[in-house]
Amino acid sequence: MRKLLQSFGYAVLVTIGLIVVLLLFSSLMIATDLTKQELIDEYANEKSFFYFLPSGAEVHIRDEGNKDKPPLILLHGANGSLHNWEKLVSELENDYRLISFDLPGHGLTGATPQEDYSNIAMANFTREVIGLYDFDAVTLVGHSAGGGVALRYALMYPREVDAMVLVSSSGMQRDEGDSPGGAYALTRSSIGLSLLRYFTPKFMLASTLKGQVGDPDNFVTDEMVTRYWKLLRMAGSRDAAIKRYSERHLEPPLEPILRAVNPTTLLLWGSQDTVIDPKYGIEMNTQIIGSLLKLYPQAGHLAHEEMPERAAIDIRQFLTRALYTQ
Repeated sequence: MRKLLQSFGYAVLVTIGLIVVLLLFSSLMIATDLTKQELIDEYANEKSFFYFLPSGAEVHIRDEGNKDKPPLILLHGANGSLHNWEKLVSELENDYRLISFDLPGHGLTGATPQEDYSNIAMANFTREVIGLYDFDAVTLVGHSAGGGVALRYALMYPREVDAMVLVSSSGMQRDEGDSPGGAYALTRSSIGLSLLRYFTPKFMLASTLKGQVGDPDNFVTDEMVTRYWKLLRMAGSRDAAIKRYSERHLEPPLEPILRAVNPTTLLLWGSQDTVIDPKYGIEMNTQIIGSLLKLYPQAGHLAHEEMPERAAIDIRQFLTRALYTQ
């Protein structure tokens, strides 16, 4: 009887221990939603403003640089925000008017009433933002998925775009084996997407960011990882990300129509890009008529952040020719 009680007591202790471990694991792995206001308090600055667009969405915008110079519209990548442009803005602010904003489902813009996060919807959202200004035409600067939005915009509204700068842009059909790992792996299955709603560990985002750049030890900071982690957790943003990833197969392909891209285009690519392999930049350069490709040997997927001085020089030289020889 005593042995039975001892065994029972041991089993109870083990069960309690497992429950404690599971609770601790859950507290570390399951990340709760954050309110928009608390994130505005932390990540908006004195140059941020919020505007309700005709579609009903409230967009987070920064309008910086020289108001008398040509306008550049900056489109960040998937899971990013306008903060990804801060280094490049600092390099170009004397030469251009720089308008950055958080795309639908991202940053401090967050989920939108239409819940449409396709490239076509993003392009029309971008047009709404540009419509706040009195511009005849603009230069679109897009990174990764933001490059895909820029391409879609240029194909839909060619007369409104003077030139484009695409950094590690989406748009080419990628081989199955070239899909990125890290947190992106969760987006490739329905189970993974379901987990994404609650399972958003900070360490996974850190690992993903470090795997994207050429020199992770000197580039990725805890402050940067925390910003990505918190903005992704804004109420509604994870649901928007799930919808965006689950419906990406519905996107009409860009690759077959890239030859119809009209604006003069500069392509910037990190040679160490593990998200969108440089071979796709080389191929895109053959598809877009008259484009120019610059490869950065030391950079990865975030070339405009990893090497902002070099990117600024190349952009400035390119736009001097593209804008002033038209």
